[in-house]
Amino acid sequence: MARANRPDTPPTDTHDAPGRVSEANVRSGPEVIADYVKRLPMKPGVYRMYGADGEVLYVGKARQLKSRVSNYAKSGGHNNRIALMIALTASMEFVVTATETEALLLEANLIKRLKPRFNIILRDDKSFPYILIRTDHASAQLTKHRGARKMKGDYFGPFASAGAVNHTLNTLQKAFLLRTCTDSVFEARTRPCMLYQIKRCAGPCVDLIAPERYDELVGEAREFLRGRSGALRERLQADMEAAADALDFERAARLRDRLRAIASVTTSQGINPEGIEEADVIAVHQEGGKSCVQVFFFRAGQNWGNRAFYPRHDAEAGPEDVLGAFIAQFYEDKPAPALLLVSHEPGQGELLAEALSLRAGHAVEIRKPQRGGKTQLVDQAMTNAREALGRTLAESKSQAQLLDGVARVFALEARPERIEVYDNSHIQGSNALGAMIVAGPEGLEKSQYRRFNMKGGDAATNDDFAMMAAMLRRRFSRLAKEREEGAPVPGLVLIDGGKGQLSAAMAVMEELGMADIPLAAVAKGPDRNAGREDFYMPGKAPFRLPANDPVLYYLQRLRDEAHRFAITGHRAARSRAIKDNPLNDIAGIGASRRAALLKHFGSARAVSRANLADLEAVEGVSKALARKIYDHFHEQG
Repeated sequence: MARANRPDTPPTDTHDAPGRVSEANVRSGPEVIADYVKRLPMKPGVYRMYGADGEVLYVGKARQLKSRVSNYAKSGGHNNRIALMIALTASMEFVVTATETEALLLEANLIKRLKPRFNIILRDDKSFPYILIRTDHASAQLTKHRGARKMKGDYFGPFASAGAVNHTLNTLQKAFLLRTCTDSVFEARTRPCMLYQIKRCAGPCVDLIAPERYDELVGEAREFLRGRSGALRERLQADMEAAADALDFERAARLRDRLRAIASVTTSQGINPEGIEEADVIAVHQEGGKSCVQVFFFRAGQNWGNRAFYPRHDAEAGPEDVLGAFIAQFYEDKPAPALLLVSHEPGQGELLAEALSLRAGHAVEIRKPQRGGKTQLVDQAMTNAREALGRTLAESKSQAQLLDGVARVFALEARPERIEVYDNSHIQGSNALGAMIVAGPEGLEKSQYRRFNMKGGDAATNDDFAMMAAMLRRRFSRLAKEREEGAPVPGLVLIDGGKGQLSAAMAVMEELGMADIPLAAVAKGPDRNAGREDFYMPGKAPFRLPANDPVLYYLQRLRDEAHRFAITGHRAARSRAIKDNPLNDIAGIGASRRAALLKHFGSARAVSRANLADLEAVEGVSKALARKIYDHFHEQG
């Protein structure tokens, strides 16, 4: 048996590894599938369908593998999408699980990891921020956290955005006076910081609060974040009145301020009906063959924000299918709350709830409310989903119009579905780096961005033309191999530069047999003025676009995005190089001499190759220091 929470476990039943050239690859899809059906058990599990090139076409789960997969072997009765998927199937793999619930968990994990062509895919996979109360220190720290939960402590979330986290952290500081400083800052303090002065911290770093009293504050913060604020407020109210009766007005004022901070959260939450302590509200709206899923997060009786998602799916997928696939994938790497309020009953809702309960370690209910305040919450989420999708469709229409304009400007045969833009960045050949960005009908495709580290001869040159040629050669030599396997081919390649860069690019494309891909270059205008860019194309005279042309603005944005992506990568590489600079290991070389050497030679590598005479020619480098530098590199040999 393969455990559902360990997708990398070797399959129990595996046939024809993907991409392997076998007898199955030359038969039709239904014949291939029918051959597998003969050997499949009537047990739950997960199946994967592969194309002839090894591409994962589809991942599915079944209560009985034999029965489920046999449906694909039947001729007729399938919609166009399923029929195409079956026809493309050249091989399959199977994993037998103990239960259908485990199969569902494994299916969600594989879909999210492999992103098969014919599955519904949750595309926005950014990590969510959490609040963490770290307990691996004598004085617990309150902090914002993203990523894997490796630190010891209590995690609260997810929050829809960093802004929602920061707002709550601000409240927690006022109400519970917990430290937010790092351990190193904490250990170095000899007197209280500004946060103590403005009553945002109890000052445990300099023993202004007893450890046991600080632990009480930590416990109160946990209560608040777990939704037990009512009892906490009653206790603080009683303590405040007792302090006032005892004429301890200073303590009473502190408790009053804490009560106000806690109350400020609930009064600024917006829509948040009573009775919702912990729930996610999930609504899906469909229009124009696309879907928007809106999620509202409620934790500790508070609204912790909302976020919109746009799953990738076939136009035939209904809202129930989209919602079921979204829930399975969304909670694959995060615990589900006790209640999910949904706009539609997801497919196999009971099984999905069972799988989420198994993963979260507590009961999870999926409910479509019929009346009352919970229905209003779902309606609110649905309204947000409808409006968000409307904006996205409007932007897509505008994007389509811009791409039509690009096709007109560059005389393309069709609207470019993929535009690749290239730029490079370096300082006198050092830390040379090339960058590619990708744009298409849905805007910038940041997951497709690539950087190219220029090494060897490519990196040791100040020749921008050679660098551009080297970058394009690496990119398109790979595409030349993958093109026959269905790899996406750009409808337009745009490079930052002028006639020289274009000539270098043309030579590479002809060399690799890719001259059929449209190619253009954009050069900054006189005095580098935006709006006066010159465009170059093979066999055509340079031209400019009208200063108010929307297509010009669009091309400028693409060029600027490529430049931004290149320069940020270059700066990061330069920072690493400075940090790891071998010149730092030579006694007698400070910041000014190191800068002089790098300015003179362009890189630490060039310094290591320099002879004595060249080293002595650098301003500020004496003969003795030149000898020390020379011996340092040659002794390391």
